[in-house]
Amino acid sequence: MRPMSEDLPLPKYHRVYLVLLEQLAEGRFAAGLPGEHALMAQFGVARVTVRRALKQLADEGLICREPGRGTRPLAPQAKEDGEAKERRAQLSGLLENLVSMGMTTTVKVLEVRGILASDAVAQALQISAGTEVQKAVRVRSTREGPLSHITTYVPQQLAKSFGRLELSRKPILLLLEEAGVKVGHAQQTISARLADAAVAEHLDISVGAALLSVRRIIFDDTGKPIQWLQGLYRPDRFEYQMELPRIGGMDAKVRVIKDLSARFT
Repeated sequence: MRPMSEDLPLPKYHRVYLVLLEQLAEGRFAAGLPGEHALMAQFGVARVTVRRALKQLADEGLICREPGRGTRPLAPQAKEDGEAKERRAQLSGLLENLVSMGMTTTVKVLEVRGILASDAVAQALQISAGTEVQKAVRVRSTREGPLSHITTYVPQQLAKSFGRLELSRKPILLLLEEAGVKVGHAQQTISARLADAAVAEHLDISVGAALLSVRRIIFDDTGKPIQWLQGLYRPDRFEYQMELPRIGGMDAKVRVIKDLSARFT
């Protein structure tokens, strides 16, 4: 991991704010946010920087800071706004492409365990909060180095047949199909975010570096969610390409920059 870059145009406090904002949206701080000293160490910044970032989050009604009791997140909005829905892409042909890319890169499994679904995970998978799901965290790499940091959530009843060993050998979509699941379609949101300390270390980049952020829900052929994915990609090694025809469906592909390319239409 490298220290937070001095070259990015955003002020340091705003980069800390953006990283914490993303982590709040992912439901990481159900038990409360880390203390100021822990955040200072994580981002490699001064206390005034951390306090300014936390103040912005508090001013926006996202956290509550109570002296002597720490900092806790406030309840997120459960509904997705219309603008966010419009940003979703229905990517025909992309699922086969993703499987192909998974077969031509290497993967390191960082974590596989059963957890109780948070509100965010439950909403994405259309299950009750507290339902057991499998959480898996992996880093994919090319010959040039680390490419992506991927976190997936799968209902536990669908993930019983695979664990750390299987996830290190095959793409998760193939494992789901081998378990009898018929993969249907995906809904996807693509945006940008900044790397926090943990992700920066695994992807060999600076804290606060820009990443391509992908959130993808995979559905089976009946329209039931079977996987929620949160992916962070180095933009110097990965890109999305989409063709938008005047009539008909949208054709999409992903490409690992420099040496890997696959397309199925």
